[in-house]
Amino acid sequence: MNGIHDCGGMQGLGAIRIDKDEQLFATEWEKRAFGMFIGVFAAGVFNVDEFRYNIEVMDPAHYLESSYYEHWIFSLEKMLNDKGVLSHDEVQARINQLKGAH
Repeated sequence: MNGIHDCGGMQGLGAIRIDKDEQLFATEWEKRAFGMFIGVFAAGVFNVDEFRYNIEVMDPAHYLESSYYEHWIFSLEKMLNDKGVLSHDEVQARINQLKGAH
């Protein structure tokens, strides 16, 4: 597959800056995204190839303007929806519930 997400071997992207003090997760929601991945993966709902594929089918513009863990959330939601585990309406209801809690 040769898409926007596949930068392997490309030149001219600049040096990779490594911050020794960088935290593993920048925000609380990133921790939750990681936890959801682990839980759903451990339950056998999907495999790593399915997870990656669903990131690779993101619209290129959406991919470029979203963060690493937003890619994960996109893939998880798409897989769970496609497999009939969780509907878009259920996800939206939870988002609305969380927004109301703040």
